[in-house]
Amino acid sequence: MRETDTARIRGIIEFLHQAERLKDTLRSGVTSGGRSESTAEHSWRLCLLVMLFEKELQDVDLHRLIKLCIVHDLGEAISGDVPAIHQREDDDRAARERRDLVVLCSPLPEDLKAEIIALWDEYNAASTLEAILAKGFDKLETMLQHVVGMNAPDFDYEFNLSYGVAATDRHPLIRQIRELVDDATRMRMDEQSSSGQQESL
Repeated sequence: MRETDTARIRGIIEFLHQAERLKDTLRSGVTSGGRSESTAEHSWRLCLLVMLFEKELQDVDLHRLIKLCIVHDLGEAISGDVPAIHQREDDDRAARERRDLVVLCSPLPEDLKAEIIALWDEYNAASTLEAILAKGFDKLETMLQHVVGMNAPDFDYEFNLSYGVAATDRHPLIRQIRELVDDATRMRMDEQSSSGQQESL
């Protein structure tokens, strides 16, 4: 086996040091234990979610799909996360995330930098089956966190029911999973309503 160039290893390690910031990049989602989740935790569970549906995704390049899931929020290591409820079509978020990703990738060897940026562009454009699935699973993971999180009493569960529909409607498996997530969301809404009624008595 040929020895790897030391400068290449240093560049990869420097990139990993920068990407580590995702562990401290907090999202609006709350864990079942009641603390804010990090972007790194969201990306990990997104990859786990995809892996668990491997049998249902036999016609998909699973390796590429997981790469897309790992890369999709890397830019947030620099400027942070925009909560789903505050995202808008015209908020320039995608362009900012891409610029941040380019900065984050600057220590990497050129081949790895080009690969990661190309994967992000593929995800952002939803230009392949794998990217369509990555976007759909991303929305599902966020919704699932809303369902299990120890949320504030006034949490807007109804938001889940309209969130990311365009992304989750593009593949039959994602649509099928979403139906179950929507059912779970409605259960949380019923619990919230019952709790509010008891407090008013």
